[in-house]
Amino acid sequence: MRILIIHQNFPGQFRALAQDLLRDPGVSVAAIGRRGCPGLPGLRLLTYAPPRPAAPATHHYARPFEAGILYGQAVARLLQQLAHEGFVPDLVLGHPGWGETLFVKEIFPRARLVHFCEFYYHARGADAGFDPEFPVSLDDAARIRARNALLLLSLENCDAAIAPTEWQKRLHPAAFQHKIEVLHEGIDTEGMRADPLASFTLPNGKVLRPGDPVVTYVARNLEPYRGFHSFMRALPPLLAQHPDCEIVIAGGDGVSYGSRPAGAANWRERMLGELEFDSARVHFLGKIPYKSYRSLLQVSKAHVYLTYPFVLSWSVLEAMACGCAVVASDTAPVREVIRDGENGLLVDFFDTQAIAAKVGQLLLDADGSAGMRRRAAQSVRDKYAAAAGLAGYRRLLGLAGARQEAA
Repeated sequence: MRILIIHQNFPGQFRALAQDLLRDPGVSVAAIGRRGCPGLPGLRLLTYAPPRPAAPATHHYARPFEAGILYGQAVARLLQQLAHEGFVPDLVLGHPGWGETLFVKEIFPRARLVHFCEFYYHARGADAGFDPEFPVSLDDAARIRARNALLLLSLENCDAAIAPTEWQKRLHPAAFQHKIEVLHEGIDTEGMRADPLASFTLPNGKVLRPGDPVVTYVARNLEPYRGFHSFMRALPPLLAQHPDCEIVIAGGDGVSYGSRPAGAANWRERMLGELEFDSARVHFLGKIPYKSYRSLLQVSKAHVYLTYPFVLSWSVLEAMACGCAVVASDTAPVREVIRDGENGLLVDFFDTQAIAAKVGQLLLDADGSAGMRRRAAQSVRDKYAAAAGLAGYRRLLGLAGARQEAA
């Protein structure tokens, strides 16, 4: 069986699957990604240069669509190259969000096309308009509606699709939901485990260990979409009420979602300018290596995960797998993962006093949260293990049963 994987940032969500396919003697696999994407050792990767931006004269509602056409064209040229070489895939798995898969069927009409349906945009009821600090104008709403044109073509074009959570599936139009199966790709629950011997050294040289009053917050970038502003506003009362706690924050100063703040270089500087607290106990690590990130989770006494109603982060699952006591926003799709009081604590995204109180409750809890931590880890192992995700992908893609290495 010949399989082609298309992802702008390959391997993206398809890392575990691609690695498994490389070990499968019954599969020939290749991939396409944008120049500079990570790739995988041993897997043939074709890359395209980022195309020109959408023309300035194009209406700003239509620029994402024009950009998608350009990405689709760039990939179509690589598909023609594969066809010329004789590589005709039986199956194409792709992330359609940027347009790369638009013209797959024009080059390979008989290939089964499976899309990873991560998000379908809404002007209300999801991320847009959720936060009153960032209201949605009529212009914003119209732009968001127009942005779905690319995704609608992708939904019509694919033979089957995958969404990681029930909520993400329900965001898509009802007419296409029959194509979409809920299937989370899973996380490394074997590597992400509690470790009573773990330690983490702060930039100032202080060593943190499990049981210490450590509050952690992690995001790819520190921004409102992941509740960074709410978390920061919870720090003054938290630090005042718990003078021995350490706040450890990992994440970059870029923007993954939303926009940069007005009047500041990034959201970290913006929030530091707004608030006053004991900065000696608040440690900004920036982006850290994966092993350091794992150690940080393993020493956490209370881990905070806040998000708009948006794509679920792997980090909350990894934190739970490491046995963290998680204080999370009572938002979709977090509610699919965390049951309040059972395997974590849910809190209003905007209620900074409640966030501080819930975290403080965990800091004062000598061992009463041990059961919640165990249930958190077990619930992730039961439903979000990479092995289960891999088995689900193989079944959906029509491959043989899960290979022994993934069992």
